[in-house]
Amino acid sequence: MYKEEFIEFMIESDVLKFGDFTLKSGRKSPFFMNAGAYVTGSQLTRLGEYYAKAIHETYGDDFDVLFGPAYKGIPLAVVTAMAYSKLYGKEIRYCSDRKEAKDHGADKGGLLGTKLCDGDKVVMIEDVTTSGKSMEETVPKVRGAANVTIVGLMVSLNRMEVGLGGKVSALEEIKEKYGFDANAIVTMEEVVDYLYNKECQGRIVIDDELKKSIDEYYDKYGVK
Repeated sequence: MYKEEFIEFMIESDVLKFGDFTLKSGRKSPFFMNAGAYVTGSQLTRLGEYYAKAIHETYGDDFDVLFGPAYKGIPLAVVTAMAYSKLYGKEIRYCSDRKEAKDHGADKGGLLGTKLCDGDKVVMIEDVTTSGKSMEETVPKVRGAANVTIVGLMVSLNRMEVGLGGKVSALEEIKEKYGFDANAIVTMEEVVDYLYNKECQGRIVIDDELKKSIDEYYDKYGVK
C-alpha cells in the first residue's frame, strides 16, 4: 500500500517531525513537515513516484501539465513528471512560475518549463498547504497564461486543520474559492492511525504522550 510506505518514507527521510513547532500561521504545533529535507537522488525518485501514484489514483491520466509553484513546487513537478513517464508511460509536461519574470532570452516571461496552451488540463502540485496562501498567487498566473482547466491540486500531507477562514480545512477552502479539487497523498489522521504505538525506524514515533498532544491540537485547530 503506497500510503503506508509513504508515511514510513516521511519518517525515514526526517521530513515529518514531532515535537514543539511554531508554524508560519503562528500556531504551536506538535508536528511539522519540511519537504525541503528530500535531498538525495533516491529520495526524490521515490517522492515523485508517490505523487504520481496518488495523482493517477485521484485524477486519472487525462491531464497535460504538472504545475509546481516556486520554489518547492519546482522539483516536485519535475520528479513527478519523470515518475509519470516511468510508471504509466504518459508524457506530462512540467511548468512553474518565476518569483521574478525573466526579461531576456527565448524563455523570457513569468513561467519556467513548458508554455501553457489553450485547452491544457493542469494538475497543481505542492508540498503541504496550511493556509492556501500560495494558491492566491499561483492560480491567477496559471489561468492568466492561457485558457486552461485546473483539474486539481495534490499535496503530500493534509494537515486536517482549519484554514485562514477558521471553518473548513485549507484544502476545502481552496476548493470553495477556486472550484477545483484539492487532495493529499496522506492525511494526518492516516499518519497518526498508522504510527500510534507502532515501531517505525526502530522506535515508537507516536507514543501516548505525543498522541495526547496531537489530540489537543486538533481539539483546538482541527476540522470539525
